[in-house]
Formats: sequence, structure tokens, C-alpha cells
Amino acid sequence: MTKIFITGTAGFIGFHLAQLLLEQGHQVHGYDGMTDYYDPALKHRRHQMLLQNAKFTCTEAMLEDMDALTACTDHFQPDVIVHLAGQAGVRYSLENPRSYIDSNIVGTFKVMEIARLRKVDHLLMASTSSAYGANTEMPYAETHKADTQLTIYAATKKANEVMAHSYAHLWDLPTTMFRFFTVYGPWGRPDMALFKFTKGILEGTPIDIYNHGNMFRDFTYVEDLVRGIALLIDTPPVRPATPEDIQAGDSLSPVAPHRVVNIGNSEKVRLLDFVEAIEDALGKKAVRNYMDIQPGDVPATWANADLLKRLTGYTPQTDFKDGVNKFVAWYREYYEK
Repeated sequence: MTKIFITGTAGFIGFHLAQLLLEQGHQVHGYDGMTDYYDPALKHRRHQMLLQNAKFTCTEAMLEDMDALTACTDHFQPDVIVHLAGQAGVRYSLENPRSYIDSNIVGTFKVMEIARLRKVDHLLMASTSSAYGANTEMPYAETHKADTQLTIYAATKKANEVMAHSYAHLWDLPTTMFRFFTVYGPWGRPDMALFKFTKGILEGTPIDIYNHGNMFRDFTYVEDLVRGIALLIDTPPVRPATPEDIQAGDSLSPVAPHRVVNIGNSEKVRLLDFVEAIEDALGKKAVRNYMDIQPGDVPATWANADLLKRLTGYTPQTDFKDGVNKFVAWYREYYEK
């Protein structure tokens, strides 16, 4: 049994990861700020479900609160930290960029400090496919240059990768950054496309389809994603003796126990095909409002997940139509629609 401290356990991905790790017999302490970026009732419900397991405990406090972080990790004494909390959302970063600095920069720095002071066996932190920015070479590989972020959200996540590298180098802190690709599934965030599309179609209100539908995403089912994270927990990077020890295609740093790993389905799906899958699952057509591409959006994302498979033997593989059906079934049950 490993003691795993997870930030963001009342959030979409953190909730699913905590569920999986508890099922595997680990002890989990969750940490979440319960912010009102979206309906806190959904967050409280997730925590209530996790608290039904005796191996789960939690603290409700903000990432920026170093005293709270210190107190709960002093008590819990984690072996591993998985940092998933932060301010999410590409479009919201155009409206409230300061919240991304406070949470994703200041908050992440404090989590890294805790990991350093605790000398944890492995620190794992969430990044994003948005870190690839204006890069048009696809599928995206971890060894591609990623210096052209298009939003403050993406910029803060790339900053986290760089900050983590310096800590890994200075303190020999094994650190894995994972870049997520358009995660979806039951218990998802209400600001995400699948949630908004499902709600709009059921209510008969128009759904906004950006870039007139000429968008492609690598949709990754949440249970596949967290399985990848769980497997990476047991695969901490090791500082190489020489740069020649790094295999081709590995993002392992030549000077630190630090690695970036894509977690994606490795399938580029047209946005309109995704909408049609939702329509099919609901048995109802959408009222489509075609719009120009939003500032900061990229027309396509597509993951090369070879490194994940090499490290863990695992590749996400849920077909997007199956994943959409599972989300719709959850949505109808949760909202009694």
C-alpha cells in the first residue's frame, strides 16, 4: 500500500484517479479548494462518494495556503504526490488570467516545495496538450519543441513543466509531467464541450460549434487517462548517467530525473463526428450555431502515446462513441433527464 496525496480530488480527473487508486488498495488523502469556477455541488458530491471508502481522507483548502498544505502533509506523510488541482479552461483564461497565475503558478510552486521538503518518492503533475501551442507537427510527441503557447492557461502549464525540471535537477526529485488530451467522461466539468453539448441538445438550445466544425481533437476517456497516471506512479524517472543512456523518443532530461509524457487516445476525431455521436446517444438532433475559431484555440490536437506505452505497456483505447454513451448515461441519471 502506497500513501498518495492528490490535489484536486473533488475535480473531474482527481476524483476518478482517487477512485482507481482506492480500488487498488492505496491510502489516499485528497486536497481541494472547492472553488466556484463551476457548480460546487458537483465537487461536494464527488468527495462524498470518495469518503465512503475508509482509506480516503481529505482537506478542503486552497493550493496557495502553505500552512494548510504543510499541516495535512505533515499528518499524512505521503510517499507520492499527484498534483492535478489548478485553474482549468482555455477560454476562461481570456477572462480571468490572474486566477491562473495564483493557482497554477503560485499554488504549484507550493506543492513542489512540499514535495521537496517531504522527499517524496515521485512527484507527478498535470500539464496539457495546449502546451504544444502553435506547433503543427502531428501527432504531437514529447520531444517536439513546445515554446509557442497561445493562452495564459497553456503558458502556466508550460511554466509548471520548467519549474518542475529545475526542482528535479536541484533536489534529485523524480518528477513526471503528463500532458492530457481533451479528457471527457462521466462526472465531467460543466464548462467542457461534451457537457455543454449534451445539456444544450436536451434543452433544445443552440450549441456553439467553433471554427465551423473544422476542429479535430484527440478525445481521451477519463478512465483510460487515470489508468495511465496510476501506471506512471510506479515508473519514476531516473537521472541518466550520460545523455547517451536516453533512448530515442524519450523526453527524459539529460540532467534531471524529469520526464514529460503524453496521455492521449492517439486518434484524431472530427468535432462534427463527436457532435453526431452525442446526438445518436441522446436520440435528438442539435441546434447548431457555427462560429469562428476562438482566440487561443488550435484547430487540431493529436497525441503520439508511444512513450506511455514503452514506460507502462498501456495505451488508452476507448472509442469516442462508447465514451460518449457512458457520459450520456451518467448525465441522464445524475440530472434525472
